[in-house]
Amino acid sequence: MGKKALTRIAAALERLRPPPAKAPDWDAADAFVWHADPDRLVPVPRVNRVELPLLLGIDRARDTLLANTGQFAGGLPANNALLWGARGMGKSSLVKSVHAAVRGEGAALALVEVQREDLPSIGRLLTLLRDAPVRVILFCDDLSFSHDDQHYKSLKAVLDGGVEGRPDNVVFYATSNRRHLMPRDMIENERSTAINPSEAVEEKVSLSDRFGLWLGFHPCSQDEYLEMIAGYCAAYGVDVDAEQMRAEAIEWQATRGSRSGRVAWQFFCDLAGRQGVKI
Repeated sequence: MGKKALTRIAAALERLRPPPAKAPDWDAADAFVWHADPDRLVPVPRVNRVELPLLLGIDRARDTLLANTGQFAGGLPANNALLWGARGMGKSSLVKSVHAAVRGEGAALALVEVQREDLPSIGRLLTLLRDAPVRVILFCDDLSFSHDDQHYKSLKAVLDGGVEGRPDNVVFYATSNRRHLMPRDMIENERSTAINPSEAVEEKVSLSDRFGLWLGFHPCSQDEYLEMIAGYCAAYGVDVDAEQMRAEAIEWQATRGSRSGRVAWQFFCDLAGRQGVKI
């Protein structure tokens, strides 16, 4: 094949390649969602979040993430963070609330959410964010991997950065129900069936070690559960008899078979609706 033919083929492939994503208007919103194919950052007009003081029972995680985010927004060293643990205890809510709190102090800080299935495109996203005029929290909710999932390799581009390194204006926060980002039974199964058990899952398990902060979230006590509901009532002006609220709240969590911040909020929504209070 001649040189001219190769040149024509290369030119044709270049025309077929999708254009690089355009930088968004960073003043249009304080949060964005990344979509791949085609690559684009879509502004979120209104972020679904709760006020930081309403997140009760997670004081240590709240204070640690708030301090880390404040350092990052101020141009100081900060760590990537993995928020792991019990369902419904406010992991993703904390990330969004901390972002709002730090931004409310005047920081030029954007929140960019990336879906787990779009992780293979994250290198292109980092290229786009590298030139952003703001500092960016890159956020992936409910992050986990199965035994045959290769998406974790793309995540290393964020955590390790490769040759270029992670952009100085980007920090990565992720939430997961699992500390090691993959089910324990899969870890044990791969160890038992591999030729070299010590290396079978080390690459995936060690992925969580690349997060500088591990923030654990654990099931709340009944007192903490009731305190959450009382906090919501006070914040939204729901006036209800304390003993009635306590009895109904305990019955509500018994029917759900669990206690968590999410269950507390769901009960409060039901209570506010019955009281005719809009939230």
